[in-house]
Amino acid sequence: MQQQCFSKLSLSPVRYIVLDNGLRALLISDYSGPAASEDEDSDGEDEGTFRLKHGLTCVFLQSAAALCVGVGSFSDPNDLPGLAHFLEHMVFMGSEKYPSENGFDAFLKKHGGSDNASTDCERTVFQFDVQRKSFKEALDRWAQFFICPLMIRDAIDREVEAVDSEYQLAKPSDSHRKEMLFGSLAKTGHPMGKFCWGNAQTLKQEPKKKKINVYKRLRAFWKKHYSAHYMTLAVQSKEKLDTLEEWVREIFSKVPNNDLPQPDFSDMLDPFDTPSFNKLYRVVPVRKVHALNITWALPPQEKYYRDIFFSALSATFSYFTTRCMCSCRCWALALFGGNSETGFDQNSTYSIFSISITLTDEGFQNFYQVTHLVFQYLKMLQTLGPQQRIYEEIQKIEANEFHYQEQIDPIEYVEDMCENMQLFPKEDFLTGDQLMFEFNPEVSSVVISAALSLLTPEKANLMLLSPEHEGQCPLREKWFGTQYSVEGVCFCLCVCVCLQSVHSTDFTLKASDCTDTEFPVRIAESDRGCLWYKKDIKFKIPKVPQLLLFRFPHLTPPFFLYSVSSSVVLFDLLVNILGHNLAEPAYEAEVAQLEYKLVAGEHGLVIKVKGFNHKLALLFHLIIDHLADFSASPDVFSMFKLSKCVVDVRLLILEHSRWSMVEKYQALTAGLTSGELMEFSQKFRAELYAEGLVQGNVSSTVSLQKLQFSKLPAEVPVMFRVVELPLQQHICKVKSLNKGDANSEVTIYYQVQLPLVVLQMHMEEPCFDFLRTKETLGYHVYPTCRNTSGVLGFSVTVETQATKFNTELVELKIEEFLTSFGEKLNSLTEEAFDTQVTALVKLKECEDTHLGEEVDRNWAEVVTQQYVFDRLDREIQALKQMTRAELVSWFKEHRGENSRKLSVHVVGFGAEENDDEGAGGRKQECKEEDLRGSTYGEVSKLTFLLPSPKMAGALAIMDIPPFTKDLPLFPYHKILG
Repeated sequence: MQQQCFSKLSLSPVRYIVLDNGLRALLISDYSGPAASEDEDSDGEDEGTFRLKHGLTCVFLQSAAALCVGVGSFSDPNDLPGLAHFLEHMVFMGSEKYPSENGFDAFLKKHGGSDNASTDCERTVFQFDVQRKSFKEALDRWAQFFICPLMIRDAIDREVEAVDSEYQLAKPSDSHRKEMLFGSLAKTGHPMGKFCWGNAQTLKQEPKKKKINVYKRLRAFWKKHYSAHYMTLAVQSKEKLDTLEEWVREIFSKVPNNDLPQPDFSDMLDPFDTPSFNKLYRVVPVRKVHALNITWALPPQEKYYRDIFFSALSATFSYFTTRCMCSCRCWALALFGGNSETGFDQNSTYSIFSISITLTDEGFQNFYQVTHLVFQYLKMLQTLGPQQRIYEEIQKIEANEFHYQEQIDPIEYVEDMCENMQLFPKEDFLTGDQLMFEFNPEVSSVVISAALSLLTPEKANLMLLSPEHEGQCPLREKWFGTQYSVEGVCFCLCVCVCLQSVHSTDFTLKASDCTDTEFPVRIAESDRGCLWYKKDIKFKIPKVPQLLLFRFPHLTPPFFLYSVSSSVVLFDLLVNILGHNLAEPAYEAEVAQLEYKLVAGEHGLVIKVKGFNHKLALLFHLIIDHLADFSASPDVFSMFKLSKCVVDVRLLILEHSRWSMVEKYQALTAGLTSGELMEFSQKFRAELYAEGLVQGNVSSTVSLQKLQFSKLPAEVPVMFRVVELPLQQHICKVKSLNKGDANSEVTIYYQVQLPLVVLQMHMEEPCFDFLRTKETLGYHVYPTCRNTSGVLGFSVTVETQATKFNTELVELKIEEFLTSFGEKLNSLTEEAFDTQVTALVKLKECEDTHLGEEVDRNWAEVVTQQYVFDRLDREIQALKQMTRAELVSWFKEHRGENSRKLSVHVVGFGAEENDDEGAGGRKQECKEEDLRGSTYGEVSKLTFLLPSPKMAGALAIMDIPPFTKDLPLFPYHKILG
């Protein structure tokens, strides 16, 4: 047993132990002394705090645990691709001690908890959190998955469908498609070429043909690979270390150890040292976007974590692209360089260094020149060699960010720790993936130089994604069906640049210049704006989140400058180009961990800045100055196109004057000009109402400097008007915008006035159990509380596939679930109701883990002009007054034929929807003309489908404006408590 003051928790007890069965555990205690009451039923006990270095007080919300098994998809048998991922699903399906299939999830929901799991190439991680007084029982229930999981035969076929749905949902993702195509380039026999997802074909259909007993193989895989000696566990709770150790030893010592060697792939180096790797791959993407990925496969870099080569190189590349491609040549919209640290990018056989560039139309036409710029810059870095100045500057920035970082939710923190325990020696568990250590000329220079020397054109793989490749790519990747072609590459060299950066040096806490308050106070107000301010007296870190909203009348009828959707499009363009104009001048601030974000909100421009307060004002003033001097050349204007048509049909129906992405796309292609944008920007800056929130380590002053504007001619409403749905069920079916995409989504929405959060909490686990576990309708099934511009509602959503289920069948199953849930609600005991409400109250009473949570809550009040900063306290009081009878009565009242129900079906392509397999054709009657575009290509209009007689009880919506134009509108709503 070892107890250490780890660097992050210098005054917090942390203990590292190794159990007799070889399982390694990290115990993190946030115990701060006896609670006011040790009564097991007490709801008011302190959640526990401790003090870190630099005086930072931390409050941990939930108790949490995470366990990492040192095995992943690399260990899949060749004849059962996806078995490791499948096992990750199956261990949750009950245990010998707790046999109920969904028993653990039900227990967590009852006690305000959550859980998740993920499978990577060489590791599988499980994690959960729960309220502290239920932590020991939750640990025991959870540990049984690693001690004696049931994995019953009856559950196998059902859970295979969940794995298959997860795979189907991933298929339209360009990032996943690129990974699978990239993996297919590995040497024959290397595990990188395996199909890690698994689906019905690999886990059900093919095994049946080959007479493979999946049940026996699953249990054998668990027995062989889920062994205690390569498991790492991290637990965090408000218990003494001795108590945590006692619990962990008592519960996890039962995890079996088979003494078999851990899977090791470290001898399978250079998987991409093949002739097929150093080629140009032209790829047809799902999204309408041009992108260039330049990738090198390096020797594994994990052992060099103290030098963090990728951090230094990523920072220099970000600066390079900003200077050369974004600002000067209008070739790139964005660039990311580095390594994501996932198992795909970094494992024991290789490490990826990848540069991903989002190209403009012009950049796509000149992609070879873009590539040449990248190679020239690399050549310059290789010539200069490792630069200690740059290394130490980035090291200092990361050290400052680490020492003053805001707290992480416990479930995320223990997840990080249990993985770090697999990668680093115990003295670096808490810092190994975050800090750059001292620059050692003899070691660091050699490591960085060696990696740099491999980043040559001859060793690079190029993937060029563009919808322009449609019809020119005859090859298809096996599992995701990605269309691609292959050709040789040629290279030359161009220009070079150099790197500069700045960072904060003043981390002192500012003295208050006004009375400290619990909630923000308005410290300035005029007819042109107001400012809310709150000095941070709780977290005491030298950071400031600062937010500003410019309300603008010309986004709302009757103030439109142009056509109804053109104003919205011009506003989107203004914000996008403003961000583009800031890319170069704001780069140094980003390197110094100063963040900014520009948001084209529904009623104005939101500017968010965050970071160390020492230099934050410079960044804020830079943004304001660029807004005041906004410009957009025709070349820059032509760079920005809407990249994807996504539509929320429910909101299009409910919210008056909402414009879909389809309508925006049509307005954009109708011929808007840069001249119209400049005229719009002048109007935008002329009449505004600025409302801001400054909170953190800052004094109560803020300046807009040279941005001058007049007051608004009239008050701008802050929310959409919402239509009142008729007392009649309605259904709106639209075909998916992506041809060839099998994924469908069904949302059943009820416009109601219900105690929604309590209803959702009661409904989550039964919904999951009925619609996913038993009916296997899809991977994602969930109930949701809806607050649509102040009008309440609740919905149930299922994401399924048209190759398996018709959306109308899914709706009928949702209704079947709601009926059974109503019956279950009738039999709900007072004790069970009180337990659930208590759990919800405890969740809401939890302290914020970091300043950002408090700021986000306060900002929501400012944006909506409600200013109920104590809303959380009011909600808690309201919850405590609720009764079981009220919940049951409200649910019954808003169900049935006369409910205000809206069904929205986004229908995918597949046999269950009468589509020709793989052709994207369809046989059902539609209102709009045939969809245009290629497989996975987006279309620019909605296609409405007639429902079948199975939906006879609902009226069909075949066009949205005619349906909504005569419906009454709710008044503007403000929920005041």
